[in-house]
Amino acid sequence: MRFAVLGSGSQGNGTLVTSGDTHVLVDCGFSLRETERRLARLGVAPDSLSAVLVTHEHADHVHGVGLLARRYNLPVYLSRGTLRGLRKPLEAAGFLAANDTFDVGALSIKAVGVTHDALEPLQYVFSDGRRRLGVLTDLGCYDAVLLEHYRGLDALMIEANHCRDLLARGHYPHFLKLRVGGDYGHLNNHQAANLVAELGWENLQHLVLAHLSSKNNLPQLARQCFVDTLGCDPDWLQVANQDCGLDWREIV
Repeated sequence: MRFAVLGSGSQGNGTLVTSGDTHVLVDCGFSLRETERRLARLGVAPDSLSAVLVTHEHADHVHGVGLLARRYNLPVYLSRGTLRGLRKPLEAAGFLAANDTFDVGALSIKAVGVTHDALEPLQYVFSDGRRRLGVLTDLGCYDAVLLEHYRGLDALMIEANHCRDLLARGHYPHFLKLRVGGDYGHLNNHQAANLVAELGWENLQHLVLAHLSSKNNLPQLARQCFVDTLGCDPDWLQVANQDCGLDWREIV
């Protein structure tokens, strides 16, 4: 199993997870042309995708889903709440709910409910029968139930959206600061690092920090927070950015 990131941030998100001939795209927040370009950079033809999974209805996650699916006849899976929240309807191949487990080719996928300001947001845990990858972004808080879903992973991509101090001192209006930093917003660096500490990180092959805010965070701040919290090697931590995403990572 391996994974790569097309891009991660408020201007567009997309993550590829593959096993053998199975290629699953989680979210598509880019235009069709930009999605095609980023897939080509990773050596994946759009018509080779097995499915598109949607986490929630915010534009940076769904902007290109409908066009991509229609152009290449791809099945799309999402929650009923997410479908209701879409500005432009699309045809779903199937509906998902929290705790559902389903198969797409060689991948077994667990849908995990999260707390975010969307109608029925989901995140996903992938398995090829040997290894497990967790994708966990766009949540404002977590509990013991969520932690249980993400224990025993071999790789984790986790949101480190903002630095608390930069958000507090920044130019966002007060209501937006409350939204971003609240329980239905996004994890800050400290929350994300503490979540990983509670999960246990020593057996992870890859730990990827994702969905960093371009206005309220810096890669070096996020990285240092995780180093201080976990005591891990800073060079081991990986950051998925908006422009280049993250190249392929193997989970062996």
